Amino acid sequence: MTAFPKAANHEVTRSLELYEQAGELIPGWTQLISRRADQFAHGVSPIYAQRAKGSRFVDVDENEYIDWMSAVGAIILGHADEVVDGAVKDQIDRGSLFSANNPLELELAEELNATIPSSEMVRYAKGGGDACAVAVRIARGVTGRDKILICGYHGWHDWYQAANYEADPESGEFPFAGIEPIGVPKALAGTVIPFVYGDLEMLAALLDEHAGEVAAIMMEPARSELPAPGYLETVQEMAAKHGVVLIFDEVSCGWRLEIGGVQEAVGVTPDMTVVAKAMSNGYPMGAVVGSRAVMEPAKRMFISSSYWSDNVGLAASVATIRELKRRNSPQRFKEIGENLRSVLDAAIADAGLEGACTGLHTSPAVTLKTPDGVDPRKVSTLFIQEMARRGVHTYMNFKPTLAHTDEDIRLTGEAAAESLRVVRDGLEQGNLDELIQADLKKEPFRRLVR
Repeated sequence: MTAFPKAANHEVTRSLELYEQAGELIPGWTQLISRRADQFAHGVSPIYAQRAKGSRFVDVDENEYIDWMSAVGAIILGHADEVVDGAVKDQIDRGSLFSANNPLELELAEELNATIPSSEMVRYAKGGGDACAVAVRIARGVTGRDKILICGYHGWHDWYQAANYEADPESGEFPFAGIEPIGVPKALAGTVIPFVYGDLEMLAALLDEHAGEVAAIMMEPARSELPAPGYLETVQEMAAKHGVVLIFDEVSCGWRLEIGGVQEAVGVTPDMTVVAKAMSNGYPMGAVVGSRAVMEPAKRMFISSSYWSDNVGLAASVATIRELKRRNSPQRFKEIGENLRSVLDAAIADAGLEGACTGLHTSPAVTLKTPDGVDPRKVSTLFIQEMARRGVHTYMNFKPTLAHTDEDIRLTGEAAAESLRVVRDGLEQGNLDELIQADLKKEPFRRLVR
């Protein structure tokens, strides 16, 4: 693969035409907020793709990109992985959905039990939001309680979005910035209560205040960094003391750090875990796994859907998990992530900017110190814009897959160095507005976790 031209003559005309059409046909333009044009550099970043392979995709204007978004983390082996796609194609030839059950349900359940420390029994879903809703239903059913304490992002369903009737304990605003709870029953207000990641005193106070009413603590155990030693252990002890189900939402943080998730990396086993996204390398699939004591009562609860155990998702998940194991994925992700961190740190230093590549190696991020009086959105939009012009599709953070190569990392480092020099010049000359050819990137919502 040849190197991308520097600051290539870059057009996304067809993408923009389709996006304008989408505004007339689809409320909100896209099905996922993270794919909206305003999450990147609208006017310069690609909006529609037509094909993808490995670490790259081609947009509808025939521009090729190194893809560090990786379908918001859903792609883990690489786009159109031959092993996973082969398993899916074989299954499609035998039927994508049966009137009877597929033994693959049991095969995948056994694979999950052998992989995720908290897994003894399994229920399926088609995505992370659905799986979180299933987990909450089970927790409420097994405890006979209604309230859920949350820390993190857990989907779009009413049970969770009801938290927006509360105030974010840090800012006093909606917990999810920019999202009003329109359409969410007001009767759910007070049933979901956010807490601040790392603040054990706040969590203890909430458990005491709502003693006997809390069904579950649902939290992302980690995102940009691992928790402080003892933090998750103490959360686990608090949950047990109050008879509360502890649920780890590993939809976003699972699979990459360790195949068994963050819980395997830190040695803390929750009562239940929610997984999705990367478990099937881009095919729709999710699961709720947990201890037999918590999961078995779900047989008496109405939790049912035709497509939750479709054959395609099952086949893709079995193949993906086995490939993660076969390809020694935790070590490879560490190598890829640390190599990427190295070139991004070098790019920041080369530009003479104050900052660093921060976060876990599974999702390193370019973090820059913005001078007083400068809107940080302008800096991030300009960086994303300039990276797109150089054939790299990313946010400020990067999501590696096993398909990313040393050449991808080298080209990304070159693009970052050039892009950050543009940012530096804009800051020094005070002309960021002139350099930005796109709408400012917007924050869709705030995640209550570091």
